[in-house]
Amino acid sequence: MSSSNQKATPKAIEVPNPMQSLENERRNPLFSVKEMTTFIDGSSKNVALKHAIFQELERDPNWIIDDYPNISLSELRERTMKKVQGVADKLMNESRSTFMYRMSLISVVDPGFWTRFGVHMGLFLGALQGQATPSQMNYWVQKGALSLRGMIGCFGMTELGHGSNVAGLETTATFDASSDQFVIHTPTSTATKWWIGGAAQTATHCAVFARLIVKNKDYGVKTFIVPLRNPQTFELLSGINIGDIGKKMGRDQIDNGWIQFTNVRIPRSYMLMKYTQVSSDGKVSEPPMAQLAYGALIMGRVTMVSDSANTAKKALTIAIRYAAVRHQFSTGPIGSPETKLLDYATHQHRLLPLLAQCFAMNFASKKLNTEYETLSKNLEIAKSPIETKLVLNDLKEIHATSAGLKAFCTWATLNIIDQCRQSLGGHGYSAYTGLSSMYQDFAVHCTWEGDNTILMLQCGRFLVSSTESFLKGKDTPKNLNYLKKASSENKLSTCSSDDPDVVCGLETLKEGWACVSAYSILRAHKLYSKKISEGLTQDQAYEASAAARLHAAKMHVTAYLYHCLADAVQLPECSDNIKEPIVLLALLFGASAAVQNSGEFIQSRYFNSKQINTLRNKVDDLCVKVRKIAVLLIDSFDYPDYVINSPFGRKDGNVYDSYFNLVKRLNPYKPVPYFDTVIKPLLNRSLETDDGPKLEIDN
Repeated sequence: MSSSNQKATPKAIEVPNPMQSLENERRNPLFSVKEMTTFIDGSSKNVALKHAIFQELERDPNWIIDDYPNISLSELRERTMKKVQGVADKLMNESRSTFMYRMSLISVVDPGFWTRFGVHMGLFLGALQGQATPSQMNYWVQKGALSLRGMIGCFGMTELGHGSNVAGLETTATFDASSDQFVIHTPTSTATKWWIGGAAQTATHCAVFARLIVKNKDYGVKTFIVPLRNPQTFELLSGINIGDIGKKMGRDQIDNGWIQFTNVRIPRSYMLMKYTQVSSDGKVSEPPMAQLAYGALIMGRVTMVSDSANTAKKALTIAIRYAAVRHQFSTGPIGSPETKLLDYATHQHRLLPLLAQCFAMNFASKKLNTEYETLSKNLEIAKSPIETKLVLNDLKEIHATSAGLKAFCTWATLNIIDQCRQSLGGHGYSAYTGLSSMYQDFAVHCTWEGDNTILMLQCGRFLVSSTESFLKGKDTPKNLNYLKKASSENKLSTCSSDDPDVVCGLETLKEGWACVSAYSILRAHKLYSKKISEGLTQDQAYEASAAARLHAAKMHVTAYLYHCLADAVQLPECSDNIKEPIVLLALLFGASAAVQNSGEFIQSRYFNSKQINTLRNKVDDLCVKVRKIAVLLIDSFDYPDYVINSPFGRKDGNVYDSYFNLVKRLNPYKPVPYFDTVIKPLLNRSLETDDGPKLEIDN
């Protein structure tokens, strides 16, 4: 047979090496990853501490986490409690700042454990620290509130019928002067404490939020420490009824329960009396500024802003590393190599603005944490009425800022997780990517510590109430100072340039976001004022302008986030080595968010349609530039493979072998247990025939 008649041997498909693909992304780095890590984490000391904590966890047999998708609820909760003692010992032996940093890292490794331990450490202990007198605090510390020796606390605020509306809680605490006791009672089914983390199986004591009733007068909601179980036998105490609320969407490590109190008596001293006091003869003394009592409750919201940034880093690490090794289809002629996902423009537009948003949340959380720490110190030392009033003003501002940031950042992170999951294609549906459980575990952030919509409305109410000062030229709250840049001669500024580099410049976007925020706030204030002029009460007017307030809050928080990222370039810790990537990220976040809200920029007349189109083109260019350093930026988050806990986010890029081996290890082949009872009868069943019509197949 002649060679001309022989068939050509098919060319073998060239399969890209995933490890080499990822390594290629790190060649000739355009900035120092190490310096960027230090900048993100705050200091080289924090970086070293992070490495040490992660290494401790990875080497601890109690902290195995890669088999979580396959273990039972009982096993998961038992393993979680085994971790508690080790972390409790750290609480006793580390400085507060070190321990808080440890917990922020643990929240990324095992969010369910973070919740279980955090309920005691953050909420129960936080209630004591914020609302107990020094002598009361000393008493409960001796009882084990700090060490978890003798007591484990839970936080009894939410009820079956009330959540965000704390003022509407129904549980009562009625003072009985004859016995010098409070009687804690659940008067209705809707007053049942619900979603109480730790109550179902763990807690011995509860910080109960209940209505203070003295001599038939209702003084509003206060906090009481109520014992639930005998710490030796773990039996429920008299009048306490507890149950598990059952299967949840995520965070199965925490035993959320319900509690009903039936005329449970506690000593008068078990009411936390830092602010409101009740004497033995029933005299009630309340602070002139009752809002101070809730200063400590802001901490949970502040923590969730940081947690949002950290969780987003983990999700983006998985998605972007996978996008750098996964090749799919080809943009060249038939037979040419497949293209990296990260090289597709649509993939860049899907993930890279979210990466920029993650950096914005990171620096916003740092600013908010600093402001909260300052507030906490000032709350402790404020003595005179003038000092108290100043602290109260700061408290109102940080309450509003933390409410808005908590809502915006948790919504944003939930979206980031899901976009990252979808970007993995079909594999994103697997539990072993880590993203499905991450979504389930994180979703609760959008509703606990205040429903996000309610918190955004609270932020919006503060913005509207602060507008009078802004309009009259009086002092403006610090976090609204940027609004002054938005106007001159009582007219909002306008961008007059068509130069693309000016339109998409750091300062232009700062001014633009300030204008858009000011415009939306002024619009909400105008609607509110109109409703007041029509005769509505203040509360009715706020409700009538709720949609406008919500929108104003979203614009304000977006502006706040952009300013935090753009201003990070000016920080002394931002060395010349890393300024360029930070500028690129700030421009990408500010410009892409402006394009998404183009209607607002056009309505406020800061940009016209031509300038918005310029921004769109600049976003294309910025995505291409950020794509070149995307893997390096992800590397700067500095999360080891143990923490990422996903074969798709491995630092070495060995995705497919790791994924396959994990699935095989956790799912060994076994005979089907229901073969004899279900499958075999199905396969071997007899088919009855009748004289009805039969299917005929045409030849």
